[in-house]
Amino acid sequence: MTRKIIIGVMGPGDSATEIDIKNAYELGKLIAQQDWILLTGGRNVGVMDAANKGAKEAGGLTIGILPSNHTKNVSDAVDIAILTDLGNARNNINVLSSDIIVACGIGLGTVSEIALALKNRKPVILLSESPESQQLFKSFAPNLTFIAVDIQQTMKQIKEILEIVN
Repeated sequence: MTRKIIIGVMGPGDSATEIDIKNAYELGKLIAQQDWILLTGGRNVGVMDAANKGAKEAGGLTIGILPSNHTKNVSDAVDIAILTDLGNARNNINVLSSDIIVACGIGLGTVSEIALALKNRKPVILLSESPESQQLFKSFAPNLTFIAVDIQQTMKQIKEILEIVN
């Protein structure tokens, strides 16, 4: 039996844009349809909540790595809530537990997750409208940083990366 693939979808919480939320929801659905596991920061806001809801709609399994020691702010669409009581330090758990990271939008927490992923040699797909962040991360890790303009390209890149690493 082979281990299931875990795709981490990271992105802003309270500051997520409508586009970030729409992309995260669709991405969660498509990840679940591939029978991959979705991992997020687990909270009931922004990209985290939207990706989990999309995955649940498609019958997927969702994991939420929470910054707190309680489930008060967990998304209703998280199947497995992992309480860390680590605050932002939980970002390292997010990236180390994922096979591939998709950054859906950009915010300070997302930037830290991208940096931690690249530092740990994890592939990152940037699904963001921020050319500045794309250029920055691409300059640090050109072989690990991928740019996607839409959900379809994101899924194609995930599959291509998985073929290389598996």
